[in-house]
Amino acid sequence: MLTFFTSLSSHLKLMIAITSIFILSSLLASASGAATGTNPRPFKKIYAFGDSYTDTGNTQSSSGPSSFTYVSNLPYGRTFFHHPTNRYSDGRLVIDFVTEALSLPYLPPYRNQKADKSNGVNFAVAGSTAIGHRFFVKNNLTLNITPQSLKTQLNWFNKFLDAQGCRAGATTTPECRAAFDDALIWVGEIGANDYAYTIGSSVSGSTIQHLAIKSVTGFLQAMLNRGAKYVVIQGLPTTGCLPLAMLLAPEDDRDDIGCVGSANKQSYSHNSILQSKLQDLRRLFPHAVIIYADYWNAYHTIMKNPSKYGFQELFKACCGSGGGPYNFDFFAACGSPTSSSCSNPSQYINWDGVHLTEAMYKAVSDSFLNGTFSHPPFEYLLSRKQKLG
Repeated sequence: MLTFFTSLSSHLKLMIAITSIFILSSLLASASGAATGTNPRPFKKIYAFGDSYTDTGNTQSSSGPSSFTYVSNLPYGRTFFHHPTNRYSDGRLVIDFVTEALSLPYLPPYRNQKADKSNGVNFAVAGSTAIGHRFFVKNNLTLNITPQSLKTQLNWFNKFLDAQGCRAGATTTPECRAAFDDALIWVGEIGANDYAYTIGSSVSGSTIQHLAIKSVTGFLQAMLNRGAKYVVIQGLPTTGCLPLAMLLAPEDDRDDIGCVGSANKQSYSHNSILQSKLQDLRRLFPHAVIIYADYWNAYHTIMKNPSKYGFQELFKACCGSGGGPYNFDFFAACGSPTSSSCSNPSQYINWDGVHLTEAMYKAVSDSFLNGTFSHPPFEYLLSRKQKLG
């Protein structure tokens, strides 16, 4: 409880500090509130990376993964924006709720050359992999793969920094300090596509795990070497709960929440190793704040008690074709002439068979921002930012 100070002049600084803490806490308690700009902004910009779960427009129907060729058309974007925005959902993504919570505008995609990027940029690409594209070409696994990888996104980011006058190796220059001091680096989940693209091939899951985690940790180290101070990285979700995975896996391969057990176990193992690598990075960069956003357990918790979050349909895609238990046809995905979308996406976890509804992204983002699924808690990152200025 805030104390009323009768002697304003003698306690002005203390009151300001307390008020600032109160406002900062309010940001966490209203992660879905509108970005009005009236609240103080702990960060002035966000740089985001990842795949279709984070992409806010770097891919379109003509340039995205070949299985989802209607992202530039309705019903994509119908719920919040009321028009397609090239987001692979009916509305907002986790990164959108993060920007709202931090009172920042939605992040423009890097490929939009006309956008105002003073408050950050989104480099995420739908279909992107953690492992470089050359690996998949070498193994003849390019049928449905986006050529951009996490390395591509890093190259884009470096090019963006160069344009701002922040050259590699010049971390203490005014331009680099301006680029990083008040910036949050948000790395959405990345690596799920790597596993998906190698299903049925001779490439082992252990090979993908090793190479994908090596790519992610190398990316993070490059960011930290450039001057990043505040980093959040999401782990893989429960990939075995997606309609595509459910459709492909045998019915006896199910876990305690009814999802594909082998796929969820694979994602869990990936995340465990990733977290150990983050510990290594924390020791190497003790002045940086590195947050792990636990996508797997956040998703799992929602699946265990869906009604608490307003979900009635756990596995069926809201938008799709074919009916059946999953309403998903790989060759007639959401937006195709034979597809249709449900009347109330907020009751569904899955949007199009691979991507999630806005309602699910909101529930997950709340778990990161307000709940117990960020390690250390997101509030710790904000308090560190406030302390360091």
